[in-house]
Amino acid sequence: MEKTINRILIANRGVPAVRVMHTCIDRKILTTAVYSTPDRLAHHVTMADSAVYIGEAPPGDSYLNMDRIIDAALQSGADAIHPGWGFLAENHEFAQRVLDAGLIWIGPSPEVIRLMGDKIAAKEIVQQAGVPTIPGINNVATVNEIIDWMQREDVEYPVMIKAAAGGGGKGMVKVEHEDELPQALARVRSESKKSFGDDKVLVEKYIERGRHIEVQIAADNYGNVIHLGERECTIQRRNQKIIEEAPSPSLTPELREEICGKAVTLMKAINYSSAGTVEFLFDSATNKYYFLEVNTRLQVEHGITELITGLDIVRIMIDVARGKKLAFQQEDIHPNRWALEVRLNAEDPRTFSPSFGWLTRLTEPHGPGVRISSGVYEGALIPSYYDSLLMLIMATGPDREAAIRVMDRCLSRNLRVEGVKTLAPLLLSIIRHPAFMCGDFSTRFIEENMTDLISTFVENGDEDEALKVAHYVAAISALGPQDWM
Repeated sequence: MEKTINRILIANRGVPAVRVMHTCIDRKILTTAVYSTPDRLAHHVTMADSAVYIGEAPPGDSYLNMDRIIDAALQSGADAIHPGWGFLAENHEFAQRVLDAGLIWIGPSPEVIRLMGDKIAAKEIVQQAGVPTIPGINNVATVNEIIDWMQREDVEYPVMIKAAAGGGGKGMVKVEHEDELPQALARVRSESKKSFGDDKVLVEKYIERGRHIEVQIAADNYGNVIHLGERECTIQRRNQKIIEEAPSPSLTPELREEICGKAVTLMKAINYSSAGTVEFLFDSATNKYYFLEVNTRLQVEHGITELITGLDIVRIMIDVARGKKLAFQQEDIHPNRWALEVRLNAEDPRTFSPSFGWLTRLTEPHGPGVRISSGVYEGALIPSYYDSLLMLIMATGPDREAAIRVMDRCLSRNLRVEGVKTLAPLLLSIIRHPAFMCGDFSTRFIEENMTDLISTFVENGDEDEALKVAHYVAAISALGPQDWM
C-alpha cells in the first residue's frame, strides 16, 4: 500500500535543505524548514513553505536535537522527514524515533544504518559477500596489537588508524612511523569517543596511490537494487572531497562493470532500500579495488550522477519511502555525458581555515552546461557553527575535456564572492593542472602539489583594494560630484 506524503520536514540547513526542497516543489509537496538562531534569515528558511525554530546556534541545541526536530515535524503537520546529508542523516536512533513518532523516514531502515555505521561489523559482512577489503585489524586497543599484526602480515608503513563509527573524513590518522603509533591511536580513540560516542578503532594498510571510487545505488522495498554508475572523488583535502566527477577516468569498462556489480551484490545482501553509495579505494598501480564504506544517505555529489543519467535521486528516495517500486531497471540506465562538481567552501584556499562573515557580494555562474546547488544568497550570514559549504558548482559536457572547459568558465569568469574567502582559486588551479587534466592523480594530489597550485593564485590583496580606492578618489576629485551620488 502506497503512503501519502503531503508535507516533508527537512532536518537540515543550507545546501542539502535547499536541494531537497527543489524536488519537493517539483512534486507539489509542501516543505517545513528548521532553523537555529543565526539561521533565522537563511536561504533554506525563506524558501520553505513554513519554518520552525529549534534552538540556539550550537548543533547540539538545534540541528542535532532529535526531540525538537520531531516535535517541529508534528507541529507543522509534516508526514515525513528527509535528513539531507550530515547532522542526523546517518543516525539510526533518529531514524527509529522518526518512525516511532508515526512519521515516514525518507532513507534506508534504521537497522541498515546501524549495521553500516559500524566499520568493523560492515567489513565482516562485506567479506562474507565476497567484496574485497583493505588488509587490516579490527578492535584495536593497544599499540602492540598493531605492531604484531604488521609483522605477522608483512605490512609496511604507512597505515591508517580509523574510528569504527567514523565517517566524512573524521576520526582518521595516517601513521608513517612506529614512534607515531601511541599518539595517533590515542588521538583517534579520543576523537571517536567525542564525535561518535564510540572509541572502537580499526587499523588498515594505507594505499599510497589510491583513488576514491563510489557507486551510486537506488533500491526499493521489493528487492530491486540498481546501480546508477560510479563517481570519482579522489581530489580531497584533509580526507574530505572537494572535486568529484562522473564517470571515473580511472576505470576500464571491464573494471567499471565489476565494481558496480560488487556494489549491487553487497546492497542486496544487506537488504538495502532508498538511495545509498558504496565507496571503494582503487589502487591504480595494481588495478585492485577495496571496499571502504557504505554511505546510508544522500551524498553531497549525487548531482553529477543525476546530470549523466537524467534521474532525480531525491525523487527516488521519496517514492521508495512512499512504498513505490523503482520505475526503471538496470538496462534502462545509460549515462551519456560527463559531469564535474566542485565544492565551494568558505575557507582560506591556502590554509583551509574556515572563513565566516557576511556575503557582501555574490554572483553565481550560469550558462550552458552549468548546474548550481546553492545554500546562500547575497547579504547572507555565513555562521561559524556549521559546515562551510556555500554551493556546489556542477559542469557537464559530452566528454571530460568539455566538462572541464565549462567548469573553468564558471570559476574564472562567472563566479564572484566577496565578504568571505573561498576555495575558488584552489579549485581553478586544480582543474587547470596538467596532471588533473590528463587524469593522473591520487588522494595525495593536493598534498603533493600544494606549492605549485598556490603559485597560480590570482587574488586581490590589500594593495589592489587600496588602488581601487585611490582611483575612485582621483576620479571624484577630477570630475566632481556625479549624478548617481
